[in-house]
Amino acid sequence: MSGFLSGAGLLIAAAAAAASILLPAGRARSAAMLTALVLFPILILGDQWHSHRIVELRHHEAKAAAGIVIGVVAVLALAWVFRRWPKLLPLAIIGLLPFRIPLESGGESANLLVPLYVVIAAGVLSAVVSPPPGRKTSVWLPRALAAFVVLYTLQTFYSEDFSKGLQEVCFFLVPFTLAYGLLRDVEWDRRLLTWVFLMIVGEAILFVLIGSIEYVSESLFWNEAVIRSNEFHTYFRVNSVFWDPNIFGRYLALVLVVATAALLWVKTRRDFWLIAGAILVLWLGLAQTFSQSSFVAMLAGLAMLAALRWSWRWTLAVVVIATVGGALVVIMIGGKGFDLNRFNVDTSGRGHLISGGAELFSERPLWGYGSGSFQHAYENHLRTGKAPVTISHTEPITVASEQGLIGLVFYVGLIAIALWTMGAGLWARGPDRPTITVAARAAVLASFVALLAHTMAYAGFFQDPITYVLLALGASLAVSHRRISASSVARVQSTPRSLRP
Repeated sequence: MSGFLSGAGLLIAAAAAAASILLPAGRARSAAMLTALVLFPILILGDQWHSHRIVELRHHEAKAAAGIVIGVVAVLALAWVFRRWPKLLPLAIIGLLPFRIPLESGGESANLLVPLYVVIAAGVLSAVVSPPPGRKTSVWLPRALAAFVVLYTLQTFYSEDFSKGLQEVCFFLVPFTLAYGLLRDVEWDRRLLTWVFLMIVGEAILFVLIGSIEYVSESLFWNEAVIRSNEFHTYFRVNSVFWDPNIFGRYLALVLVVATAALLWVKTRRDFWLIAGAILVLWLGLAQTFSQSSFVAMLAGLAMLAALRWSWRWTLAVVVIATVGGALVVIMIGGKGFDLNRFNVDTSGRGHLISGGAELFSERPLWGYGSGSFQHAYENHLRTGKAPVTISHTEPITVASEQGLIGLVFYVGLIAIALWTMGAGLWARGPDRPTITVAARAAVLASFVALLAHTMAYAGFFQDPITYVLLALGASLAVSHRRISASSVARVQSTPRSLRP
């Protein structure tokens, strides 16, 4: 595919994805969703047409045709299911978040979220055939998300690695923005929220059991890099069904935060002990990942829950004291001060990634090197020698070096608007507040904070579909909470004073 066609198609796909979350329900929105859905796989195929993977598939036409037919049939069947039972769509999207399918072709392998893509495609078709009723939701959050998607796409045009930028847009930003639109239209009632909670906790416990088998047997199912690293470490890291122990740890940390939120707002003793038992199992699973970033993320989420449930002032004081104390212990341990080289070794080269990313940002502070260009720019513009890793692990550093100050403004703006939307009205206290909505909103906000903390050490903020799920849930639940709270206030005000509690 020519550069002009790739660029034009990429811009149209991003604009269509943005329109799908900005336009009201109707034909225009359905057309935008369908356009984005059709374009992003075509763009990926065109970009990779001459790669080893696609060339091998082209030489096995029967295999490729069979795969296409199976995919189309699965999408059509699921679209019919979602149209008949709409509540299954959010359950399918959230339930498939962890599952990647390893695909091998041309001597190369890739782990893709194929099941999730199929469900998103089916959800879009279902929405096109039978558009859901428009629901009032947050105004600024979809605008901020749409603006970032379009900006990121525009900044691929001068990227030093256009192909990487295109893949970022088509594999992640466009389909996950569609997922955001599908989930935002869902009516999140008590039953659906309960189903989601039981599903994610049940899946996480299953993943922990798989990881425990790996830990006891000291053998992993996949990822040769982790298998080799376990041979040289005194500890054994597990990854369960995930490719990376840190991604497994991230998932468990987020589910732990959600489960803790349920524990803090649960009403019955039986449910309390059941959730507490599940949390214990998840803790054991998280410990087996040896993922420091995941532990930090979990603590950040738990701190947010403590602030919401009790006092943000005391929570802030404890966090500051613990952070300062921990930093002093790490810096001064062994009687030595802070050693940048030692820090870089302990973090597997991430110290140099941070300093290198800052140097790249200083060279092009306004617009950066272009979307998806970090690895290429790091390898070609910095005298780093043979670095152990060249992929950025810190989200702000990635955004700053690739997109400059322009991208940073949109990135910070999106996060600020998301936090404001998720937390609006959540700090107020009163007897008439619906417990299930409060617990769900607290879980979403705390999980989002935990995710942000993890992306400071492992990046992947815009590449993780969980980000878009949390944004959609936060926007939808915020509106539902305001509506229910307003009706509660109106009901109390209409009650005669003599009958009020």
